[in-house]
Amino acid sequence: MEKFSIICPCCEAALTIDAQTGAILAHEEKKKVHGSFEDLKGELSKQKELRDQLFSQEMSSMKDRERLLDEKFKEAMKRAEGEKDVPYRNPLDLD
Repeated sequence: MEKFSIICPCCEAALTIDAQTGAILAHEEKKKVHGSFEDLKGELSKQKELRDQLFSQEMSSMKDRERLLDEKFKEAMKRAEGEKDVPYRNPLDLD
């Protein structure tokens, strides 16, 4: 019986496959390397800092967004005041 082994591109598991039938004979998952407690703790603190940084960026962009939207609204109101005499033309009616 001929068989061959391949490595899964997704999970990097070793698969042993029968050449004639194509059936999977064996499946060995990749061994996970467990770090020390201090390494895991350091990784968690890095992730927390990244989350805090992203949150603060989003908060500042939301504050700035409100100001930008207010300016755009005022500009649109000025344009609307200047074009009072022009009737509204729906672009869908032009078909």
